[in-house]
Amino acid sequence: MQIKIELVAQDDATKLFEFECQNRVFFEKWVPTRGEAYYEFDSFCHILSNLLQDQAEGKDYFHLIRDEHGTILGRINIVDIQVIDSVKSGHIGYRIGESHRGRGIASDAVRLLVQKAVEEYDITLLYAKTTMNNLASQKVLEKNHFLFVTTDHDQNESEPFRHYVWNA
Repeated sequence: MQIKIELVAQDDATKLFEFECQNRVFFEKWVPTRGEAYYEFDSFCHILSNLLQDQAEGKDYFHLIRDEHGTILGRINIVDIQVIDSVKSGHIGYRIGESHRGRGIASDAVRLLVQKAVEEYDITLLYAKTTMNNLASQKVLEKNHFLFVTTDHDQNESEPFRHYVWNA
């Protein structure tokens, strides 16, 4: 299956909301909940507008993972972009819809995002984390040359995370 990643736009709100609602229970098995307000359409649109403002300012980049027909298969993002000592870095996160898992989509999307990060966003240092029980995500990161750094508890999280880094 050929995939592509595209920046999220306001026009994607309805389809993206449907994707998030359809996969809510599945996603919440692996990552902390986004809260009830996220699953109310008006609130979701407001949240999306704020995210798109951050994207327009170059603070974050939010992407949809689509198949050749334009169907949303997942999301992949670079957030918390900053420059320290001339090194531009960001944190990646991704989620693949339940019915699309196990097909290499996450691995392909991470590869495409790393390429885009370097070629279009001038980002040369990427961080990622995954929950301890998400072995599939750990394999995706390692397949894309992310190096395991440490395991620790993030602030306000009950479960420890595995932290990774990728450097151009």
